[in-house]
Amino acid sequence: MTDPDHGKDDIAALARGGRTNLFGFFLRLAARIPFLFIAGRAAAYGPAALGRFASALVVIELAAMVCTMGEKRGLALRLSQSAAHPANVVSDGALLALIASLAMALLFWVFPEPMFPGGFYTEADRLMVLAIPPLALTEIWLAALAYRFNVGATVSARAIVEPWTLSLVAGAMIFVAPESGLAIAYIASIYAAALAAWVPFRRAYGETWGWRPRVPEIGRLTVRSIPLAAADAIEWGTRRIDILILGFFAAPSAVGVYYVAQQVASLPQKLKTSFEPILGPVITRNLKLGDYPAIARQLCQVGFWITAAQAGVALAFAIPGKGVMGLVGPQFVGGTGALAFLLAAEVAGATAVVSEAALIYVARLRNLALSVATIALQGVLTVAGIFTVRHFGFNQLYAAAAVAAALMVALGFASVVKSRLLARILGAPVGNWRWALLWAAIPAAAIGWAAERFLPEWAELAIGAPAILGSYAVVIWRRGFGPEDRLLFRKSAPA
Repeated sequence: MTDPDHGKDDIAALARGGRTNLFGFFLRLAARIPFLFIAGRAAAYGPAALGRFASALVVIELAAMVCTMGEKRGLALRLSQSAAHPANVVSDGALLALIASLAMALLFWVFPEPMFPGGFYTEADRLMVLAIPPLALTEIWLAALAYRFNVGATVSARAIVEPWTLSLVAGAMIFVAPESGLAIAYIASIYAAALAAWVPFRRAYGETWGWRPRVPEIGRLTVRSIPLAAADAIEWGTRRIDILILGFFAAPSAVGVYYVAQQVASLPQKLKTSFEPILGPVITRNLKLGDYPAIARQLCQVGFWITAAQAGVALAFAIPGKGVMGLVGPQFVGGTGALAFLLAAEVAGATAVVSEAALIYVARLRNLALSVATIALQGVLTVAGIFTVRHFGFNQLYAAAAVAAALMVALGFASVVKSRLLARILGAPVGNWRWALLWAAIPAAAIGWAAERFLPEWAELAIGAPAILGSYAVVIWRRGFGPEDRLLFRKSAPA
């Protein structure tokens, strides 16, 4: 039976999480810029070093995602269904992740070649495999905290501790060991973030009660987790396979330019991925109640919040894109086309992400099949784009733009097919489009065009970008946000 008050509480909980994550977005933006500036402009690093770093990063983070065994999202369902002590439930998943991640780290230590397609790496670069276990465990600890609606820990670990440690250590390593500075900085940032996640987790969940490793239970958990783990890995892989493929076909400098564009574009991506842990507990509770219409309403609500925020950020970053990329260094300006496509891809993929948040519980195998189709489509379009650019003799940075366009098309495909599947299952439409998005984009784009045409580059960034975002925000607030939407910006929801 549908409970209106319960539905309001869920929207309020989602709004609290969204409000925290919106704050976290600006923290990430402030923290990511120093690292990109240091890595792009310091003589010790530059595009080639960033390209090698990015190629290794893809393999490391994909391995860690696989090793979580789907617990980033599956943990919410296990906690809601299990009668065991919550700390014991989390410990089962953490032990499985630790075993898998240690095995994966050993594998890549012995065979480091997949991390470095160009074949050049130092012994310190090989040490990046040490980041796999803490990366996997951090995801589980943060998912457990999000189940109790503690999103602040995620913001602290991912938006403050990790990026600032990365920037500070990368800056310091210029004077100590520049040839391996990025790798060492990355390892330090991952362990710092793990500590920032473990402390609040331990405070929230306390000690385990009589927990012992149980081989049969770990085995059953492994089997149950395979479809979700595969879906997690594929969803994550759609935003990393582009770098991996580009690394095999293009020079490290082109990969480095693409990596910078991806890092800028991934900032709005965090707005949607950080909603996932909050959506999990809300969806699982409503599934137990059989309240499918409530799930559809919540997904539409969150989907609109995400799309509205991403569209505004995309306009503010893409229109003055040359200036944004030029901040990192003049040699990165050629990645402006890739940046525009990557920002558009994040907007196109928002519906797929919120739909998958429910599909993993109600249609795991069909969701997995659609995820496989998405990444296969992306892979085919990526390779085709690279070879087309080669055939016509264009600069390699055109290949970076083609790779980004392939991601945009693939994510758009996933949004359409996954939202339609979920709508059939829930018996209610699932979508995030409102015409207010278009009305808000028109004046923002006009302001951006005027700024690009009549202002110098520094003013285009200092005045034009805030004006684009400001005009967009005013229109979307007045034309698009209803009473429930505005909960996102209130400290407390009305009773």
